[in-house]
Amino acid sequence: MTTAPPARAAKRGRPGYDLESLLAVAVKLFNERGYDGTSMEDLSRKLGITKSAIYHHVPSKQELLRLSVNRALDGLFAIVAELETVEGRAVERLAHLVRGSVTVLVEQLPFVTLLLRVRGNTKVERDALARRREFDHIVTSLVTQAVEEGDLRTDIDPATAARLLFGMVNSLVEWYRPRGGIGADALADSVATMAFDGLRVRRS
Repeated sequence: MTTAPPARAAKRGRPGYDLESLLAVAVKLFNERGYDGTSMEDLSRKLGITKSAIYHHVPSKQELLRLSVNRALDGLFAIVAELETVEGRAVERLAHLVRGSVTVLVEQLPFVTLLLRVRGNTKVERDALARRREFDHIVTSLVTQAVEEGDLRTDIDPATAARLLFGMVNSLVEWYRPRGGIGADALADSVATMAFDGLRVRRS
């Protein structure tokens, strides 16, 4: 009786990349090197796959940018869509928008970071900036309503207040790191408390 030769171990190839993992690597490189400073060759080297394998998922580097910034923008506008279900006054809707935006930032940190760095050099970037302006107008409108309803102070221009408010939210990308730090809910509460109640202790 002859003994069958031992089976050869299967060769292990490079792990495959789906669109989600491709986006994760692309946005990381865009944030590190800048969009203009990142080539498809850079992406292929980082991923360990050929450029043709990348083109299997997306037709261009611009499409990677579009998908990346829209990930952040779609998250923010999903919070805007929730405002219709928020009961109460404009200041409650504004607080909901602030908390929700912080949560989106924490959950989509690399994508929001990239969104905040686009400068309008391409059509994709200009479209993203247009959506950001639309979001800013929504915030300003809520601040204006809250002022008119007597819930926010009247001595600060609403557009300025809106920029300062979301300037604080957006600054989180410069220092917030999710590992071992404050969680999304606690961070959102801290930002909202800081924005609407301030730091000063109110003495009776």
